[in-house]
Amino acid sequence: MARKKNLDFESSIEELEDIVENMESGELSLEASLKAFEKGIALTRECQKALNLAEQKVKILMSTNDSDKEVEGDENWQDFNPENH
Repeated sequence: MARKKNLDFESSIEELEDIVENMESGELSLEASLKAFEKGIALTRECQKALNLAEQKVKILMSTNDSDKEVEGDENWQDFNPENH
């Protein structure tokens, strides 16, 4: 499922690039330009949400990774031994 989201993000970026290219060409009517602009804004918001989500996941993974390093490096860390408990 993450692969599908990545493809959706990539296709949204490609579509956004196409919209920008069409608008920059100057060949669109005013009405078509407004529709393209509206679609571009919607795509930009979707992409920004996806990027924010990815950033949050990276932060969580990095903080989890940092916690693991602290535990591994802790001099007082002892393996659990059921015979001692």
